[in-house]
Amino acid sequence: MKVIGYIIIALTLFSCNEKKTKVMETTEERAQGIHERTITLDTHDDINTKNFTDSVNYTQRLDTQINLPKMVEGGLDVAWLIVYTGQDSLTNEGYEKAKENAMDKFAAIRRLCEEYAPGKIELAFSSDDVRRIVAAGKKVAMIGVENAYPIGEDLSGFKQYHDLGARYISLSHNGHSQFSDSNTGEKDSVWLHNGLSDLGKKAVAEMNRLGIMIDVSHPSKVAMKQMIALSKAPIIASHSSARALCDHSRNLDDEQLMLMKENGGVVQTVAFSSYLNTEKHEAKASYMKDMAVKTADAPQGVTVADFIDHIDYMVKLIGIDHVGISSDFDGGGGIEGWSDASETFNVTLELVKRGYTEEEIGKLWSGNLLRVLDEVQAVSKTLAQG
Repeated sequence: MKVIGYIIIALTLFSCNEKKTKVMETTEERAQGIHERTITLDTHDDINTKNFTDSVNYTQRLDTQINLPKMVEGGLDVAWLIVYTGQDSLTNEGYEKAKENAMDKFAAIRRLCEEYAPGKIELAFSSDDVRRIVAAGKKVAMIGVENAYPIGEDLSGFKQYHDLGARYISLSHNGHSQFSDSNTGEKDSVWLHNGLSDLGKKAVAEMNRLGIMIDVSHPSKVAMKQMIALSKAPIIASHSSARALCDHSRNLDDEQLMLMKENGGVVQTVAFSSYLNTEKHEAKASYMKDMAVKTADAPQGVTVADFIDHIDYMVKLIGIDHVGISSDFDGGGGIEGWSDASETFNVTLELVKRGYTEEEIGKLWSGNLLRVLDEVQAVSKTLAQG
């Protein structure tokens, strides 16, 4: 009888383990299905023009975090390639030098889409373009501008940027620009405009007129609040997370998050280690720096779970319709589990494990951002009609 009893127990344990295995497989399979059916969109991927030549470009699996092979491997459909220019003096000489750099990046993105890989990736200007290109089996490039500094003081530059494909623009980066104070002013409480300059206020109206999304990820809190008050259209934070979970000036506090909700905008949660969990980030950075004391017990870095914690927080506070996803790849972004575009599926998998539905995951990955783009472009049309 003992032998029969042991057999029954063994069969029961085997059956339980088999059920657990099936549950795990089902979760992953379900996540994979959702991932394949969802348009996955990352609003912030920096570029270096040295990777946009006829011999070295994104058709190759480069060491870059974002490129076409890695997008295919990870199932990332849409990459917002960034025209970024660093801050210099607020002079005509500074603006001209920066403009040259910006134009070089616009041209590089065009070369990728029109010369190097027209059958693999296409530049999109609207949500309709995105859906059409994805349906055709190609990857999508969109253009965001990180820092309007190169525009100088001539507002006609915004139309030029729009005509080149820019669909969101930030009025500042690290350092106060001619348009707006930067979040970096928090460090020493030194401000240039106490928010927006008069030129910056005119820039908000011009972006509304053109149908360009206003990005508030880098400007100061006061400038961000002024942009919301002035804008006739929803705004975005292209790559920011929740300050309540990680106290960094690049993140948005609860007051700002609530303003984003009231405005109808969207916050694109960013997979940037030091903006997600300072303690983990610094512990891992310290370990990696001190080669002499490395042991097998390396501290865990910031993970996809930490990233989704920020999404959870913001969804609970401001609702599923106002939260999105970004990486800041090749600009300092990347975390354990989503270190480059090839690991994009892991984000969807974690969202499924957290209980998000397919509809909700679709909103987070692209639905919310594309909805804001639609609304911004609709405001532009209304303004054009007088």
